[in-house]
Amino acid sequence: MNATKTIILILVAAVAILAYSSIFILDETQQAIVTQFGRPVGQPRTSPGMNFKVPILQKVQFFDKRYLEWDGDRNQVPTKDKKFIFVDTYARWEITNPLQFFIRLRDERSAQSRLDDILDGETRNAVASNDLLDLVRSRNREPEVTEDFMEEIEILEDIKVGRANIEKIILEKANERTSDLGVRILDFRFKRMNYVDEVRDRVYDRMISERNRIADQFRSEGQGEARKIEGDKERDLAEIQSQAFREAEEIKGRADAEATDTYAAAYNKNRQSIDFYKFVRSMESFEKSLDENTSLILSSDSEFFKYMKRLN
Repeated sequence: MNATKTIILILVAAVAILAYSSIFILDETQQAIVTQFGRPVGQPRTSPGMNFKVPILQKVQFFDKRYLEWDGDRNQVPTKDKKFIFVDTYARWEITNPLQFFIRLRDERSAQSRLDDILDGETRNAVASNDLLDLVRSRNREPEVTEDFMEEIEILEDIKVGRANIEKIILEKANERTSDLGVRILDFRFKRMNYVDEVRDRVYDRMISERNRIADQFRSEGQGEARKIEGDKERDLAEIQSQAFREAEEIKGRADAEATDTYAAAYNKNRQSIDFYKFVRSMESFEKSLDENTSLILSSDSEFFKYMKRLN
């Protein structure tokens, strides 16, 4: 009896283990294929939920359903116009066919290595086939030009392809090469471009020299404008002082004329009083200068004689 119970328990446990090992669950971020002896069996499982497989004999290979990241290495590449630059790129990709992906690449690590070969190679081809100007600009644009800075604006060369179009070309060619790998590259971008050290130093020196030249010209124009303003100030100041002096002299002249008129009017009004005052002063002078023994002889043109004659 005990042996029978033991056998039943073992059978139940074995059935439970087999049932548990025959079930696998996919969440929203996963997709899978079932393999038997290393070979895929059936169609890929892409819907989330419960799935079944043959226990023990079959295994499940899980793959990510989300967008995956690819980050390229920083490589030194020559452009079409023989300028060496460092190019750093990145991309986004996804597994579109898990079965084909498993057959060709097996896992994500192999996929990343394969993408390194494809994207780095297409990047080198694209950079070597285009000028640096096309790699750094996406469109032609006209600089804003004013009359004051007409001579300082350098005419920008027109691009033939442009950075955005080069990225699209790399993306298209890379997808052509990955079409049988069960993956699709969603996006490709240049993350950074820069000159190699020796070229960058020369470019920086040239940029600094050019900026200094423009700054010196602006400084010279500013000094010339300052001297012009100072000259205008001195001229205006001299004109203002001259005008003020002329107006002051005119005011003084009018004041002197008014004073003279006032003196003349006062003199004409009090002329008799003034004559009498002169006579009194003359009498006082005679009184002080003459005594009883002094004889006075007056000529006919004497003021005193004229006055005495006018009184008679």
